[in-house]
Amino acid sequence: MGGVEDDEPPSKRVKVASKELRGCWNGTSLKDPASCSLSVPMARPLASQGGDEVLGSKGVVKKVELVRIIAETLYSLGYEKTGAHLEEESGICLHSSVVNLFMQQILDGNWDESVATLHKISHLDQTVTKMASFIILEQKFFELLDGEKIKDALKTLRTEIAPLCINNNRVHELGSCVLFPSQRVFLGTPAQNIVRVKSRADLLEELQKLLPPTVIIPEKRLVHLVEQALDLQREACIYHNSLVGEMSLYTDHQCGRDQIPSQTLQILQDHRDEVWFLQFSHSGEYLASSSSDCSAIIWKVNVDGRVSLKHKLAGHQKPVSYVSWSPNDDQLLTCGVEEAIRRWNVSSGECLHVYEKGGLGMVSCGWAPDGKSIFSGVNDRSISMWDLDGKELECWKGQRSLKISDLGVTSDGKKIITICRETVILLLDREAKAEKLIEEDSTITSFSLSTDNKFLLVTLLNQEIHLWNIEGHIKLVAKYKGHKRSRFVVRACFGGLEQAFVSSGSEDSQVYIWHKGSGELVETLPGHSGAVNCVSWNPTNPHMLASASDDRTIRIWGLDQVKMKHNGTHSNGIHYCNGG
Repeated sequence: MGGVEDDEPPSKRVKVASKELRGCWNGTSLKDPASCSLSVPMARPLASQGGDEVLGSKGVVKKVELVRIIAETLYSLGYEKTGAHLEEESGICLHSSVVNLFMQQILDGNWDESVATLHKISHLDQTVTKMASFIILEQKFFELLDGEKIKDALKTLRTEIAPLCINNNRVHELGSCVLFPSQRVFLGTPAQNIVRVKSRADLLEELQKLLPPTVIIPEKRLVHLVEQALDLQREACIYHNSLVGEMSLYTDHQCGRDQIPSQTLQILQDHRDEVWFLQFSHSGEYLASSSSDCSAIIWKVNVDGRVSLKHKLAGHQKPVSYVSWSPNDDQLLTCGVEEAIRRWNVSSGECLHVYEKGGLGMVSCGWAPDGKSIFSGVNDRSISMWDLDGKELECWKGQRSLKISDLGVTSDGKKIITICRETVILLLDREAKAEKLIEEDSTITSFSLSTDNKFLLVTLLNQEIHLWNIEGHIKLVAKYKGHKRSRFVVRACFGGLEQAFVSSGSEDSQVYIWHKGSGELVETLPGHSGAVNCVSWNPTNPHMLASASDDRTIRIWGLDQVKMKHNGTHSNGIHYCNGG
């Protein structure tokens, strides 16, 4: 890790360790780099420096590494005296004297000396040494050009940079700066990958990323390790449904069931028959529901979390099986069972257009991401694309959809997703004109696309829900079981903070919630008196869930205030964990 040997005791070496080494990172000068601390090579620490001593019950944390990382953290926080005292008391040096000398030479612009010192640093791979030399000499080249020392710059390019035999295209680009000085005006533009002379502090930072971490500790390494630990704890917590920023370092992270919406806060009873479908708007400000009473309802989610009726949408002649929000939530599509699609103004409740196709019925609907066109599944198993005025723009014929089909459109508008056969889902790439298939062993009843377009949740007749990763190579990643389904279409959805949960209706009148990552069932919610057909999780409030049932009601679920009081927590819509 280090370089040349030095018998100077730590107590003397440390006197210039803190402030002057810290100065390296600020781009300031080191007064006496040769006398900087850490002269002892880090590759062969003295016995007093800890050697291979390990800490902790698992025996994986090396004392030398931990102390060096702590020292780097102290310096980065500005605690220079404390960092120096740690080096002195532990006898473990942050950097060797060779590394300190190298860093000082970079900041002083002593390019030839810094390249020579670079070769003295122990345990550097030859390729890394060459690449670091290239970066240093490139900086020398640009500074000579800026100083109008054209001959010296050209000599550096020919006799020092080119012989390294690294990145010949880059060498040609540098040469063009000598031949065509006017081109230097454009240095650093994205179109040309030529970098104008950078600050020496930036150069040092670039070299730090290139050199092994055993030579120069990566900046803010301890913070990075702590963030990783918090991420792992959060991912392992099956109840985590709170803001990550409120996690504490004082205790191991562990959430309770009180973060899962499990209490009925409101029962909506304005439909006159079974409620088949519901969906929150993208902003979470509205909820739309559809029913076998041939109507749809737009509900307003108020600031206090209460839900109130905004518009009742009448006009369909058959039960309404599906709704879809426009990208900006100002319009809503409703689809009757093998009937027509209607487009509504959310603000006024006015029907803006009716989409029909002679003699055929619509079975599903969805928006293009720009909001300027819509897609529909048709009962002749085709998919149509329409402009807002009802002109059919494109039609994909053949076995593209089923009568029970859902329809998904990725947020970039490139892929359309439908159920094309009883056990097969079609992913149609409009741009590449290619198709991919997801084949199941059981009949597919519905699916749901994640907001990041990476996952597809597929509900099956055999009472299983499958999670498929559809990004790149398609693969099955999880299965969820426990809910009941034998006769009806029961829908599932993603939800919660960062869509970390999967929720589904069930024919046993309950709502089921699983942790998406582990597949563990975390909650069942009783309350309905009929089959629960559909659930929807508010995308902007992880603690609000809605369910639609054959009992003609919609239930709004929230946090159980009794459990929260028992656990000594409180909530006003957003819940904090670990003492937040």
